[in-house]
Amino acid sequence: MAYTRADYQRAVEVIRSRTQQAVNVGLVLGSGMGVLADQLENRTVIPYEDIPGWPLSTVHGHAGQLVIGTLEGCRVVTQQGRAHFYEGYTMQQITFPIRVMYYLGVKTLILTNAAGGLNQEFQIGDLMLIEDHINLPGMTGSNPLIGPNEEAIGPRFLGMVHTYDHDLRMLARQVADDAAITLHNGVYLCVSGPSFETPAEIRMMRSMGADAVGMSTVHEVIVARHAGMRVMACSGITNVALDSIDDLGETNHEEVLEAGAVLVPRLTTILKGVLRAL
Repeated sequence: MAYTRADYQRAVEVIRSRTQQAVNVGLVLGSGMGVLADQLENRTVIPYEDIPGWPLSTVHGHAGQLVIGTLEGCRVVTQQGRAHFYEGYTMQQITFPIRVMYYLGVKTLILTNAAGGLNQEFQIGDLMLIEDHINLPGMTGSNPLIGPNEEAIGPRFLGMVHTYDHDLRMLARQVADDAAITLHNGVYLCVSGPSFETPAEIRMMRSMGADAVGMSTVHEVIVARHAGMRVMACSGITNVALDSIDDLGETNHEEVLEAGAVLVPRLTTILKGVLRAL
C-alpha cells in the first residue's frame, strides 16, 4: 500500500482539530515504556483509532494513543505504543506515524524499544544507545522505502552512514554519566518476529557484530532519516538471549514487560535530560 500526501494530511487535520500545539520533537515509546507520556504537561490524548490511516497497536504493553504536550520545555508528540510488522501491517503502514510527525513539523525523533541482549556483557535492566543497526527484513525485501518515492520528502536512494545523530548521542552520554546510569553503545539488529530467536540464530547474530536484537525501530528510523529528521534511539535490555539448546529458560513477552518497570526510571532520566538540553 502506497500512501499519498493527502493520506498524511487527513491524519494531520484530525490531530490539529484536537490541539493547536505546535511540535518539534517526536517520541516513540516501546513495550512497557509508555508511562513517560503521562508526564507531559498540557496533554492532549488522541486514541489511534480516531486518526485516519493510523495503525492500531494490538500488543500488550502498548497503550495505543498519541499524546501531545510539553516535556522539559520541548513541544513533543508522543507515540504511546507502536504497530509492528509482525502484526500483519505493511512497512508503509507501520511507518505511517513517522510521516505524519514530519508533516506536523517534527525535526528530531527519539525512539525506544525493548530488546534482547546479545552482548554477553549486558544484563537485564541495562540501556543501550543505538549507534548503528543491521536491518535483516530490509535486506530481504521489506524496506519501508520500497515503492514510489516522494521527492518532496527525501531522496530515492538514502545514505545510512550517519543514521544516529552524533550530537544527540553525546548528549545522552553526558546525561547518563551525570546520573551514574550505565549506558552502553551498540549495534541493534532488527528481525521480523513475532517468534523469538533460536540459539543458532543468536550465535549467528553475535558473529555479525550485533549487541541487541528486537522487532521494531529500524523501519521508523529509515523513514525519519529519509525525511531529514535527526534521530536518537535507545534499547532497554529486557532479556538475555539464550544461545544453547541446553539452556533451561525460555524467552517470553511477560519478562520483557517486567524488565520494563526497572528500565523506565533510568530511561526517563536520560530522555528528559536530552530534551532539557535541546
